Amino acid sequence: MPELAPLRSFEHLKLVADPRRLAILQHLMAQPATLTQLGQALGEHPAWIRHHLRRLEDAGLVELTETRRVHGAEERYYRARAGGYLLQELILPQKPGHPAIVFSGSHDLALDRLAAELAPHVDVLTLPVGSLNGLANLRLGLCQVSGSHILDESGDYNTPTVRHLFPDRQVELVTVAYRMQGLMLAVGNPKGIGSIADLTRPGLRFANRNAGSGTRLWFDAELRRLKIDPALVGSCGFEVDTHSAAASLVATGKADAALGLQAAAHPHGLHFIPLHEERYDLVLLREQEPAVTPLLEHLQTIGFRRAVESLTGYATSHSGEQILIQ
Repeated sequence: MPELAPLRSFEHLKLVADPRRLAILQHLMAQPATLTQLGQALGEHPAWIRHHLRRLEDAGLVELTETRRVHGAEERYYRARAGGYLLQELILPQKPGHPAIVFSGSHDLALDRLAAELAPHVDVLTLPVGSLNGLANLRLGLCQVSGSHILDESGDYNTPTVRHLFPDRQVELVTVAYRMQGLMLAVGNPKGIGSIADLTRPGLRFANRNAGSGTRLWFDAELRRLKIDPALVGSCGFEVDTHSAAASLVATGKADAALGLQAAAHPHGLHFIPLHEERYDLVLLREQEPAVTPLLEHLQTIGFRRAVESLTGYATSHSGEQILIQ
């Protein structure tokens, strides 16, 4: 089965950005070919093909696969070294003495504060895509640090999932805080909602989180545990990526209920029913630790912990604790 190879080098991106070299590469992904065959297929002189083919060969994107003698002449067959290529490259701002850190994963209010406090010295660029997709982006090299709160069947947070997704890598988990999750309801709880089971009431509008988020994974597992058909949970028509967005939908009357952090419900004065306390961890590859050192060091400061403790439903007694995998 042909493999898909990532292009992580900016030099590789520049090579395939040229439509002529891209055409050669795509032709050699389909089948091996000689200089003459490539020239005929692309309508170019073999000498022109040779120049661009050499660039691709030097970059390790194509290789000589076979040499044949035909009517006394030598024919060289080239092919692409992969069945396809995936473009992957982070393009970051360049500020002397002002590094950038790319975060992708589960949304967290404490991490928002951390980014704001670091802003004068470090740019923390965030992409809230949920815990599972954030770990996938970390695996693909599309971020330097991820954030996760995935509850395993064993009752442990994050560690089993990270072990499964990174069996061949050295990974570090650093706890940011423990957080209280629950049902966010309109002020005064006019619908009289008291539990997950009440979300199945006809006409009730629930704001669900995006697939792959830790909150969504927990909710889906809880529905299975309670033997509730997900189709019975009414939708408000929105799926949101952050706790703040979920709270906003309830506060503006666009949804009757949502799952989220107590700290997100509190600023809106929403009614909140606690359901479970969860551990929220940063996840990074050990090789990336130097790049994210400013973030990890600030996480350990007393000032930051005090700021986190001011968030309703957050606890910092385990903040900064590390779990090393492999």
